[in-house]
Amino acid sequence: MTDVRVRFAPSPTGMFHVGGARTALFNWALAEQSGGRFVLRIEDTDASRNRPEWTEGIISALDWIGINGTNQVFEGPYFQSAYEPQHREAVAKLLADGRAYYCDCTREALVARTGSEHRGYDGHCRDRGLTAGAVRFRTPDEGVTVVPDLIRGNVEFPNEAQEDFVIARTDGSPLYVLANAVDDITQNITHVVRGEEHLGNAAKQMLLWPALGATSPVWAHLPVIVNEQRKKLSKRRDKVALEDYRAEGYLAEAMVNYLMLLGWGPGEDREIMPWSEMMPLFRLEDVNSSSAFFDEKKLRAFNGEYIRALPLETFEERCAPYLDPSWDRELFSKVAALAQTRIAVLSEIRQNVDFLFLEEPVFDQASWDKAMKNAPEEILGGYLDRLETVSWDPESLKETLEQVGAVHGLKLGKAQAPVRVAVTGRTVGLPLFESIEVLGRERARERLRTALTRLRG
Repeated sequence: MTDVRVRFAPSPTGMFHVGGARTALFNWALAEQSGGRFVLRIEDTDASRNRPEWTEGIISALDWIGINGTNQVFEGPYFQSAYEPQHREAVAKLLADGRAYYCDCTREALVARTGSEHRGYDGHCRDRGLTAGAVRFRTPDEGVTVVPDLIRGNVEFPNEAQEDFVIARTDGSPLYVLANAVDDITQNITHVVRGEEHLGNAAKQMLLWPALGATSPVWAHLPVIVNEQRKKLSKRRDKVALEDYRAEGYLAEAMVNYLMLLGWGPGEDREIMPWSEMMPLFRLEDVNSSSAFFDEKKLRAFNGEYIRALPLETFEERCAPYLDPSWDRELFSKVAALAQTRIAVLSEIRQNVDFLFLEEPVFDQASWDKAMKNAPEEILGGYLDRLETVSWDPESLKETLEQVGAVHGLKLGKAQAPVRVAVTGRTVGLPLFESIEVLGRERARERLRTALTRLRG
């Protein structure tokens, strides 16, 4: 595949769907492994969506997952609006060749003629010889249109079920199905890899390409991505914006790895795998046609694995945007390695380390109520007294609390609950005794005193 040209043609919508990201990555893998070209084309002909910031959002999202001009296979972005002259020329050619015709039918007139609101267009204007109106493509009356799909095999569409579809509006502006085909022909696209919702369009474009004197591309329609209820991911009810995952602190490497597994797998029961290893193994023919479940819990687990694999210095750098600029970076460095093993997304770093930088911890009331059940005053008071002279290292701090708990018949797990909440404000977080060590003797003792005061009302 030395002349492969694949295209990714998103429309600006104000957000970049994870399904679009999956499609882009599959196209990118195909282009990169073949030494071909990944052509980015922005479908910007809808004026209501033609906002520069939305286009920039697409480019930024692609760049985040590694699709950009730093790789020689990248080409673009091109803009569909720039090809309007070619679109109009194509419509004129189809009209001149008798492959299309003008139509002035309204939906109301069609319903009146057919007696049904569900019937497709009945071909009423085919031979009326109109010279104005919307433009319809004349589909064959008999036979079958076959879409040879690398993922689904040969998909058949009976021509009698395909209505004469509109390719241009009354003002001459082209519709998606025509503009898309013309752009692909103009840009010498050889492979079209997109979501299965476009399979019906492929049947129409299989008719348009030869009518325009071109050979159809290789088709591959990817499986739909579904949520836990096995419903198609929807921005109305699901978290689908790639930007949201990025902002929450998912790593691009983890997101790329996970998205590549939505409908495809490298085999050998491997899942955690860098792009450099996945890309050469990817084959469109191996993509499953069944729907792919977007499991956010699994993505989260992937992200945790990638976070733990970061060099410590890199981890600290990645955490920086989620930390208060006023916080002491040297102090953060003392607990960074501990935090790295416990967070699944970078945004969780703040709640794990904020106790070190605040004058007083932010108490979560539910955590407080849960922890302050088993002799809390005795545990906090006893530990407070012993912290005055104990050696200041995690092992000594742990042994001291074990001793205090034993006096009151409590094992370490029960005894440390009120101490953890008093010191950090939460029931879960970094290892307790390492946290106390970094916090320092005086600050730790002051927090125990504060907690005792709160307990005593």
